[in-house]
Amino acid sequence: MKGVKFFTICCFLVTIHAASWADSADFYSAWTNLLKNFADPNTGLTVFPTLLIPMGGMYEGMGTAYTAMAADGGFMESNPAASSRLSRTELSFYHHAWIADSNMEGAIYTMRFNDLGIGLGGKFLYVPFTAYNEWGLAGAQDYITETVATANVSYNFFSGYYFSGVSVGGNLKMAYRNIPAVFAADQSSLAVMADFGVQTSFNLLKFYSSRTRNFSVGAAVKNLGITTLSDETLPQTASAGIAWNPLRPWTIAADFNYPFMFPWQPPAETWNVAVGTSVAMTSFLSVQGGVLMKADNPRLSLGTLIELGTLNFDVNYNLDLSGQLSPLDKFSVQAKIDLGDSGRAEREARAEQLYLQGVDEFANGDYAKAIELWKQALVIDPKYQPAADSIRTVEKTLSLQDQLKKLSP
Repeated sequence: MKGVKFFTICCFLVTIHAASWADSADFYSAWTNLLKNFADPNTGLTVFPTLLIPMGGMYEGMGTAYTAMAADGGFMESNPAASSRLSRTELSFYHHAWIADSNMEGAIYTMRFNDLGIGLGGKFLYVPFTAYNEWGLAGAQDYITETVATANVSYNFFSGYYFSGVSVGGNLKMAYRNIPAVFAADQSSLAVMADFGVQTSFNLLKFYSSRTRNFSVGAAVKNLGITTLSDETLPQTASAGIAWNPLRPWTIAADFNYPFMFPWQPPAETWNVAVGTSVAMTSFLSVQGGVLMKADNPRLSLGTLIELGTLNFDVNYNLDLSGQLSPLDKFSVQAKIDLGDSGRAEREARAEQLYLQGVDEFANGDYAKAIELWKQALVIDPKYQPAADSIRTVEKTLSLQDQLKKLSP
């Protein structure tokens, strides 16, 4: 515990020092000069920037390197296939202070029925705006807003005891941008989009014992759709990622993101890479960090997840060249409510208990009782493959014994 406290204090001091440095003009000037050679001329040619702003949570804390991991409601923005793999039903609320006085609110609800996962989510970006006349006098005041609503469904195919399955899923999204006519006439827009994703996990270079797979891969295509204004283009992106747990409390993830356009659309931005990590310091505290290496404006993310029973809090801070610290920009808070697992863990534990009891009966020579217990385990958890394998082995053994008895004089 003393080590955790020491680590937390060190992180706090480093963050304060970095923040004070980042707030100076020299920091922005130095980084701008250093990165100007990597400027992307196609930046800003797409609409609905809300689609590119992470709501928060581990998705943001790991620098958006989340396509393969997608371990909570953040799957809604990273990989729509993951809802069928989440172990818990969740309700999450988000607040993100983005740039200056622009803010974003969000919510995600997701639940799973065996191999079927569903989710609903939305986010709302609002920017106060004041119109000025040609003499520089303030006029109309209102909000420019963007709203995104998402419905998700996914299914985990071929899942079993030995193989986690291949999850395939999709999002259907609607987005609306409201620009009051007093600012600009006929600039409000509606967009309809779809996301598609795939994800699976397995064991690779695993140095600890656990039934949980330690290596995941995923891919997603996001923001395929149309808008009501024909000259606008959505930020279409194809992403592929990996996530690896070399040790039980430590996760490393990386994503490759490739923005793309169709021939009739304007040129796309250049590709970018996100890398992130998460370390569980205690049973209730973990820290995340990540970097999104994107053209001339890389973004560094730092986050902390605190689990307080069924209520969890995730706080993140992002540092890049588009924000500032006075007032504080790029700061997000997530509150997640754990609504349980619908009894899945209890059923799995009961099935394993019955299986082990059957192994004991088998060792004692009571084959009939062993088979009965293993069949009970399969009723509770039909995917508990060791029980099915044991039943086949014992039944085959008994059948061979019967044949030998018939052949013996």
